[in-house]
Amino acid sequence: MQLIECPWCGPREEIEFSYGGEAHVPYPAEPAALDDTEWAHYVFFRSNTKGLFAERWVHSVGCRRWFNALRDTVTYRFAAVYPIGGTVPALATGEAAASDAPDSTSLLSAEFESAAR
Repeated sequence: MQLIECPWCGPREEIEFSYGGEAHVPYPAEPAALDDTEWAHYVFFRSNTKGLFAERWVHSVGCRRWFNALRDTVTYRFAAVYPIGGTVPALATGEAAASDAPDSTSLLSAEFESAAR
């Protein structure tokens, strides 16, 4: 059983938590102005990073609070946890934080358009 560090409750078994998807996905500034393709990219398209990835989690059986986590998708190990709205922790390993990555929505839009041709 893996232990996940809740920022408020401390380490708990993973069974107490629920995954909430990719963290730091910005809501569109003008959602009504988006066409169907742009809206679909916002709702459904996410990066599928191999390695360090910023995710949202909820402590569903404990305090029921949401938080962000940096997790390695290869090893499943959590590198850091931090409250939503908090700053992304700098890691001692020197790996780039997820917020330093390019916007996945714009990358996927370009990929989708080139595939549609």
